Amino acid sequence: MSNSNTDKYPRPVSSVWGDETAAVDAAQNWARRHTALANDPKSTARQAESLAADVGATITEDGIGHAEAMRIFDEVLHPATRSADDPMNLAYIPGAPTRASVAFDFVVSAANVFGGIWEGGAGAIFAENQVLDWLMDLAGWPDGGAGCFVAGGTAGNLSALATARQRAKTRWEADGRYPNGRPPEGFAIACATSAHSSIRSNASLLDCEVVTVELNEQGRLSGDNLAPVLDEHPNVFAVVASGGTTNAGIVDDLASIVRVAHERGLWVHMDGAYGAAALAAPSVRHRFEGIEEVDSFIVDPHKWLFAPYDCCALLYRDPTFAYQAHAQHAEYLDQIVRTDVNPSDLAAHLSRRTRGLPLWYSLATHGTAKYTAAIERTLEICREVTDGIRAADHLEVVVEPQLSVVVFRRVGWGPEQYTAWSERLAHDGLMLCVPTKHEGETLLRLVFTNPDTDPGRVLELLNTTMD
Repeated sequence: MSNSNTDKYPRPVSSVWGDETAAVDAAQNWARRHTALANDPKSTARQAESLAADVGATITEDGIGHAEAMRIFDEVLHPATRSADDPMNLAYIPGAPTRASVAFDFVVSAANVFGGIWEGGAGAIFAENQVLDWLMDLAGWPDGGAGCFVAGGTAGNLSALATARQRAKTRWEADGRYPNGRPPEGFAIACATSAHSSIRSNASLLDCEVVTVELNEQGRLSGDNLAPVLDEHPNVFAVVASGGTTNAGIVDDLASIVRVAHERGLWVHMDGAYGAAALAAPSVRHRFEGIEEVDSFIVDPHKWLFAPYDCCALLYRDPTFAYQAHAQHAEYLDQIVRTDVNPSDLAAHLSRRTRGLPLWYSLATHGTAKYTAAIERTLEICREVTDGIRAADHLEVVVEPQLSVVVFRRVGWGPEQYTAWSERLAHDGLMLCVPTKHEGETLLRLVFTNPDTDPGRVLELLNTTMD
């Protein structure tokens, strides 16, 4: 008897689609080659008109065939995108997924598991939950927490804040503070001026006011600054702290924030989309003191936990109000045996791919010790580059790195010089380092999330700012 995969899993031939073997092979062969390819950080975006001229019409009545579709993607579409995982892509918040996690994304797509409800995706959800348990252990949480994987930080923050609002509404109505649970002046969220843009966007979606709190002298949100603002705004139901701001990598004073907020019965959510990965790094774990008591937090594994897009872990210390805020009910859904581990009950989604599995596979393959080593290496790279910037006469460190972000200036430069230098390096495929603003000043910013970045090469390119 043959043991070939073809005999075990015969290729289905659809009465509508026909035999898709050639289309499958073409796509899988491209993916297999690309998984192991080195990429570059060139600025390769093109205008839609230019792409239209080279691509032409692809969505047609009779189709263009798999070979032509694959050619267009390989020769035109993909080259017009930028690699996020190149070691010299140091802009925005890049990502550097392990090859194992990228490869397992093929498996996730091929398995085509519905990951919204345990009844449909028990095995896959179980594996995802092992990863979530690891993250909760890193945070020092007790048993009883729960979470799920959503598409990204914006979706995770939205779901956490909707949960916080649900708790406030329930409690305020129960204790008679507000008859219908809603303050007459409307709901409000408190956050620092440095909070991620998604907080304001999500507040708008939730019909909430944003109450802004000024930073302290260290550039952090703290309890001392927060307390008087909360006392002036009794309609605040949640405080959002940053576990590594996007622009400068600053971790807010979580311990004092939690103390002040919890004294007033308020929910504390930590946006750790970028920085919470550093919970796995002993050298900087102390910066997150207080996370043990936050009510929810997020971390995006596609940023600094070496997973592919799109992947955000959303975690609740006590998921009770998450179930109340997000559980969906319908005639067909209520016939399913419900459990307390349905991801659809914990965030604003129902249909869901099991996007946490590539991270699970990579963690299971490599072990958590290698993840710690990789994160610590990126922190070392940041320190080496920062030391080099500090030693250069024409460069100045503006924001001392807390994690793996360094913000600096080229003495004497303005916005035009920064932009010209950045664009030249990007178009030459040398390094992606784009300008940013800090306290109104145009500066440069580097973010290190790839353990294979060469700090010596980065400093060589920074020295070209002398030209």
